[in-house]
Parts: sequence; structure tokens; C-alpha cells
Amino acid sequence: MKQFSTKRRVRHSAGQMFDLVADVEKYPEFVPLCRSLRVRKREPRGEGEVLTTDMTVAYQFIHETFTSRVTLDRPSLKILVEYLNGPFSHLDNRWTFRPLGVAECEVEFFIAYEFKSRTLGLLMGAMFETAFRKFAEAFERRADAVYDRVSGA
Repeated sequence: MKQFSTKRRVRHSAGQMFDLVADVEKYPEFVPLCRSLRVRKREPRGEGEVLTTDMTVAYQFIHETFTSRVTLDRPSLKILVEYLNGPFSHLDNRWTFRPLGVAECEVEFFIAYEFKSRTLGLLMGAMFETAFRKFAEAFERRADAVYDRVSGA
């Protein structure tokens, strides 16, 4: 099974970064390989929310859609993505946002995945690894744009 994780210190609050990652419907605008994302269902859960989503990832001639349950746990500043259906045999994705001050936090991203099809794994594997390495940067750039701050300022 493939795994990738990263921790990144960003110049935005943990709440701002949580909100940015929780706004899944905007992913096609800036997330590498994400071509579309549709929220099928929203359910309040305590102080958070649980979403059922369909995300289509694409690279060249390959388009794959998978369904996930996204748990938005605002009090804990965590987002958990659980795989429900699609081209994977396993997918586990977690985001954690740790405050480091009023306008700074550490964002931790973890993903573990395995494709059902060995062929699809070979075709998409290298692209997924490259995309995951760019995820943290893509979210930080998006935060800079949304929260009107130049990176490094």
C-alpha cells in the first residue's frame, strides 16, 4: 500500500485552514488531478458535519470517480476521509490542523491508498505521488488567495 504524509507550517489560522480544506466543492479549482467533486449528502453531526462526496480524478485519458465519507470535526480541527466506493481497494486520508498562534498553524496531511487494479495502479501511481507532493502547496496558495495574504508575508 502506498502512503504519503507531510506537515507544513502556514501563515493562516488553524480555523481558516480547516475551513479551506472543508470547502470540498472548490477542489476542482485548485487541487491537482481533481476534475470534479459533488456533495451527494450533508449530515450535521455534533458541532461538525459528515459529507458523502463523489470526486473524479483525471490524468490524460484516465478518469476515475470514487465515493467518500468526509467527517468534518471542527472542535478537534480534524478532517477524516473514508473510502466508500470506486477504483481503490483501500483509501485513508486525514487532515489535522494544529494552532501555533493567532495567524499560524501546522497542517498535517496523510493518505494511504491502494488501487484495486494493478494496471490502474501502475498508470496512476506515479501521478498520484506527484500530485500528493503538490497538495500542501496547492492548499497554501489557495489560502493565500482566499485570505488575501502573499505567501511569506
